[in-house]
Amino acid sequence: MQEYWIAGARVVDGVSTEPQDGLDIQVVDGRIAALGRTPQGAHVVDASGLTITPGLIDAHVHFGMSNDIDPSLRREISVAELAADMFANCEETLNGGFTTVRDTGGIDGGLARVVASGKVKGPRIIQCGPIQCQTGGHGHLAAEWEPTADWSNHDIPGLRALSLLSDGPEQVRKNVRESFRRGADFIKMCVTGGVVSTHDKLSDTQFTFSEIAAAVEEAAARGTYVTVHAHNNAGLRTAIEAGVKCVEHGTEIDDEMAAIMAERGVAHVPTLAVVQKLSISATEAGLPVAMTSRVGDAMAGQRRAIVASRAAGVKVGLGSDLIGPLQSDRGIELTLRAEIETPMLALHSATRINAEILGIADEVGTIEVGKRADLVGFAADPIENPKIFGDREMVRLVVQSGRLARDTR
Repeated sequence: MQEYWIAGARVVDGVSTEPQDGLDIQVVDGRIAALGRTPQGAHVVDASGLTITPGLIDAHVHFGMSNDIDPSLRREISVAELAADMFANCEETLNGGFTTVRDTGGIDGGLARVVASGKVKGPRIIQCGPIQCQTGGHGHLAAEWEPTADWSNHDIPGLRALSLLSDGPEQVRKNVRESFRRGADFIKMCVTGGVVSTHDKLSDTQFTFSEIAAAVEEAAARGTYVTVHAHNNAGLRTAIEAGVKCVEHGTEIDDEMAAIMAERGVAHVPTLAVVQKLSISATEAGLPVAMTSRVGDAMAGQRRAIVASRAAGVKVGLGSDLIGPLQSDRGIELTLRAEIETPMLALHSATRINAEILGIADEVGTIEVGKRADLVGFAADPIENPKIFGDREMVRLVVQSGRLARDTR
């Protein structure tokens, strides 16, 4: 039996509004067994000087896009290297304090399984498999000269499947069923154009009501949900009417749209880190320089959307949306959020609220008795100084289901 106490740290439990000092955490067989004072003679992990938070959750990752995108689609990168970069990003993510992620499109279920088996170090992965997109829509990244029929040839069974193309409700239904056959936990659809797109604009709407509704019906039949990539409110409104339960990005969300989302129980996962990175250098994110012009006011729009969603009572989660080979600085997302709202609210979004959105709040997201022992120890208090969230060297301790995954105390 595994049993020890984490003692001496300041604790931010993901529920309370203030950090707590003098609260020790007992871990037994991977779960939090007690909170209080460490008894004499107990096995102790000395966390003096650290601030312990729940394990962080990134609700919008793309491990399947861990390489420079265009060369990978032209087969200029070997499958071995593609896999190596994906495995490296998994490890870097866990080392950065993110014990759970939601992959919103691009991996094959095989990656989630190999990480869960322990053969590759990484976070717990909840995944949708390939993105559902329309021909020529966001997620269809083929060159203009490439025949659409050849798109599926870019898939690497067991490793990567970027997107499935659907035109019409029945094709959507078939592809959603195929995604579930491959082990998807939920479904992701693109209902507007995107920044990282080849054939569309941010103002474009994609998929009809009946197409989205078909995906929602299939997801509901399996007890799960559809989330949508959406930058403009026209596409988002159609998706909400069709029954989706979450929106990624939400750049145009205003007070009116936020009120509709709150009424329908639709969650919101903003993604600021990727916009910041693209505004600095598209090439560092593994994209052509030309795509930088698409960033536009996406950052300002998402900042306004966060404020509107919060005010309306929408569940506001947190995702980084980082792409390319360097995905080690996910914590910057919390630092950016702390510029808009309090650091404590940013942390709650990355822990408890994300766990609720992902449907795993009974297991993770807070430091409470009975939950999995997913914990992060920072060298200083990120609530007092939120820049610490974005400095992965300040992550000194990572505990995943009771196992010390990183320990640089």
